[in-house]
Amino acid sequence: MGLLTVRRRRLTASGVQPVGLIQHTFEWFYIYGAVAPTTGERFFLELPYLNADTFQLFIDAFAQAFPDSLNILLLDNSGAHTAHRIRWPANVRPVWLPPYCPELNPIERVWRDVKDDLAWEQFTDLDVQQAYVATLLQAYDAPTLQALTGHAHLVEAINALCS
Repeated sequence: MGLLTVRRRRLTASGVQPVGLIQHTFEWFYIYGAVAPTTGERFFLELPYLNADTFQLFIDAFAQAFPDSLNILLLDNSGAHTAHRIRWPANVRPVWLPPYCPELNPIERVWRDVKDDLAWEQFTDLDVQQAYVATLLQAYDAPTLQALTGHAHLVEAINALCS
């Protein structure tokens, strides 16, 4: 997330370009997240960068938050996710998605929903936006997260593994 305005389509008359204020401030923060598609249980962590070191912080905190279960993370092939120096905790296992298939990763639907809420919003500074995003993430309830992340094929696979 960052102060650069998220743009989305707007309803206008035919042939009329949509008008919206654009903020060109390049300050960023990153939200790391995991959602259980069958229960809607979630874990989000805000960090200042997207790299292997901060990803390691995320998976360590995630492992500590859910110490009594084996946790599967569906991941794309980002350099932060695939770095050789990543140490996987005993209760966290990565599952790699095929390259160029973000639509297969359920968390991407959550990020799209968050960005839809941020569309055309402008914030005075990064702290205000961070607080707004934190409020958005806290407002998600389990049924909403299940609806966003619970692809039928994924839920069937999880249920097959659990039985």
